[in-house]
Amino acid sequence: MGRLTKLKPQRPRQVIYTSESRLRNPQIMLREMWRDLLASRELAWRLLVRDISAQYRQSFLGIFWAIIPAVITAAGFTLAKNNGIVNIGNTDLPYPAYVMFSMTLWQTFVEALNAPIQGVNGGKAMLARINFPREALVLSKLGEVFFNFGVKLILIVILFIWFKMPISGSVILAPVALIHLVALGTFIGLILAPMGALYQDISRAISLATGLWLFLTPVVYPVPNGGIFGTIVKFNPVTPLLVTTRELATTGTVSDPMGFWLASSIGLVGLFFAWIIYRVSMPYIVERISS
Repeated sequence: MGRLTKLKPQRPRQVIYTSESRLRNPQIMLREMWRDLLASRELAWRLLVRDISAQYRQSFLGIFWAIIPAVITAAGFTLAKNNGIVNIGNTDLPYPAYVMFSMTLWQTFVEALNAPIQGVNGGKAMLARINFPREALVLSKLGEVFFNFGVKLILIVILFIWFKMPISGSVILAPVALIHLVALGTFIGLILAPMGALYQDISRAISLATGLWLFLTPVVYPVPNGGIFGTIVKFNPVTPLLVTTRELATTGTVSDPMGFWLASSIGLVGLFFAWIIYRVSMPYIVERISS
């Protein structure tokens, strides 16, 4: 009888490229999404450190650029309000503090919206040459969003001290509401990121849209109670998230809990589906970039 040879166990086949849509196998796709999200952490960290260093290396004012826009906006609207140019109405906080605090939250939302688009556009060279988890580009930019908010936190602390604003126990919940605000911005940006990699018109359109969106959000004025404009502001999904974050950090009273949870659901659920769209569309975007 011939000798029996022991067969070595073979590794399971791993498909790198396939013409079959991942949507036909949702379980496999979800496992791959989670795997790549975990695998992208180290690369995202390296990209974050690189981008932050490059952002402030050749800047004289450095990190203060993160808080200057809020200060200038507050100074301009406070001057206009005190001279009767605009009728803002009463706010729960001293008006300069109200505007500066609200502007820091608005800036964080806009930065989260732009983060996926900037990440993909900044990583085009890598996308064309290297196969790596695409989530790293988005995670690195989101890390930059939270880093910039950490810098803005210096301004917020100064506001509380300068205007002697009370601190409620609910302030510990404000970061949770802030994360929901960032999730909403990331959801919108992640949907637009694939098209933004191909057409610069997307970034320009976002700049125009957020400029108008700012005045439909209670950043420089309190939430209006009625009228057509008040209805538009109320149905603006940013409104309950931004207002709730501000209220949790200051007064401790949430004026619109239902609106907050509805907008949060839109942001979180939308972010998940936007991630799926991002995963499915990026191979086609990489092919267009490489050609």
